[in-house]
Amino acid sequence: MGPLELQMEPLEKIPDLINEGEIHLNSSSPAANATRKVYASGTERSHFNSLAEVTKSCDLKWVRNRMLMSSYLVLIKAKINVLLPFGPLAIMLHYLTGKHGWVFFFSLLGIIPLAERLGYATEQLAFYTGPTVGGLLNATFGNATEMIISIYALKNGMIRVVQQSLLGSILSNMLLVLGCAFFTGGIVHYKKDQVFNKAAAVVNSGLLLMAVMGLMFPAVLHFTRSEIQYGKSELSLSRFSSCVMLVAYASYLVFQLKSRHNAYSPIDEEEGQIEEDSDEEEASEITYWEAICWLSILTAWVSVLSGYLVDAIQGASESMNMSVAFISVILLPIVGNAAEHASAIMFAMKDKLDITLGVAIGSSTQISMFVIPFCVVIGWIFEKPMDLNFQLFETATLFITVLVVAFMLQEGTANYFKGLMLILCYLIVAASFFVHIDPTTSND
Repeated sequence: MGPLELQMEPLEKIPDLINEGEIHLNSSSPAANATRKVYASGTERSHFNSLAEVTKSCDLKWVRNRMLMSSYLVLIKAKINVLLPFGPLAIMLHYLTGKHGWVFFFSLLGIIPLAERLGYATEQLAFYTGPTVGGLLNATFGNATEMIISIYALKNGMIRVVQQSLLGSILSNMLLVLGCAFFTGGIVHYKKDQVFNKAAAVVNSGLLLMAVMGLMFPAVLHFTRSEIQYGKSELSLSRFSSCVMLVAYASYLVFQLKSRHNAYSPIDEEEGQIEEDSDEEEASEITYWEAICWLSILTAWVSVLSGYLVDAIQGASESMNMSVAFISVILLPIVGNAAEHASAIMFAMKDKLDITLGVAIGSSTQISMFVIPFCVVIGWIFEKPMDLNFQLFETATLFITVLVVAFMLQEGTANYFKGLMLILCYLIVAASFFVHIDPTTSND
């Protein structure tokens, strides 16, 4: 048997040929040399196959370990995640007891950590997308909880709940969140006034005043009965104004992220250098696709809980003897703003008020210039009469709040007394809505 014929034989048949005496491995014949080469190549092939199996096994272990690590970072590591079990508990109570008060309360508690984790997943994804796309992601997912709750309420025809909950989110961010941040930061740094960049504060204050204008004209038009077509002109004006506000907010994003990026850096160059160094040290904890998967999972879970939350609002109002207006303006926004509240206070204690203003005032700007007009457009698609007429009491409250905060920010300094004033203003607003009866409800 020649060497070429031998190499064509399968590896399993070579021992039989040796036993039959056709091949002598100890000889120096071409067949013996070919046999040794075939055995060597077979050994390499078997070694390669075993290496491939080991590599595949290692890949599976790596994927499993990454899944476990990612689950730990998102679902277990943060202390606020101790509230996660309240979500499934709210669903169980909905079907077992039907007590709307407890379902509403547990749904609130269950959504709080989800809102915070949505912010975490968005921050992780921003590591891979860069500042421009990261800013768009923050605009989209930063207030995802409010948007999801609003869309569910809008589909159920609860337009006043949508209006009041979004208004409450603006009031909560501007008065309660910013006030607590100024107060705690002022206590920690009581020997000096904390300083922040006035440029970003002025631009955000201007956008908030523009939002007040967009909300005020439909309300004034309605209550002065000066519409061409009563009830229709108000809705048409709201939809047109919403489109204009969305264009203004998109322009603001471009302006903030590209055109005048340097205008929004901290005014102290040394502080800016420190922040750059800290940004370089930070690294993403989860991968790109893990962040996308967790965003999808958390958004879906928030959507589920939001459905039970919205369904329980009316029953909770009756069982707790609270008006729907108070629940919508005061209680619901506390849930959506839990993440902003914690992060704003943390940055204020670290004397990074520029980031605190970006969290608190920036979130209010997103809601007033993006979320509210977006809900009007969604109502337009759903054929729901969602408009910008938030009633006179709510519009006046927003207008006064924007003025108060704008005056507080005009100097570019913060201290614990300014924070205390903002918190006390929020208490007045909360008490006002506690005794306020919605005109629509009273007429019904």
